[in-house]
Amino acid sequence: MSNELATPTVLVCPADNRLPAKSFASLSNSNISYFVGLDATETMPQMMLTGDRNLAINGVPVTPGLVTLKSNDVISWTAALHNGEGNLGMADGSVQRMSTAGFRQMSRAIGTNLYRLAVP
Repeated sequence: MSNELATPTVLVCPADNRLPAKSFASLSNSNISYFVGLDATETMPQMMLTGDRNLAINGVPVTPGLVTLKSNDVISWTAALHNGEGNLGMADGSVQRMSTAGFRQMSRAIGTNLYRLAVP
């Protein structure tokens, strides 16, 4: 990542209370605001590549680590960032701000049984 980004400060959302890392050498999960969609692929452009970390699954806020979304899970944003909304970076390079209702609709449209997210 350090080959593509000049500084790790962009890894923290301005709306987040996390502090940016001063260098890539000191970067840790506590300096990152965004999850990474491990299954995103260019062949499915509307898959989640990245997004705000304020996720909940079945009403429970996610904890840091590997999270697997299943097709029957109910996903939502918590109120921790963006007043209960969130931003998603899609595999096609677009960024979309979504409400919980939009997030749920988008995830159903993807139609995958499992979706893995790395959450900081």
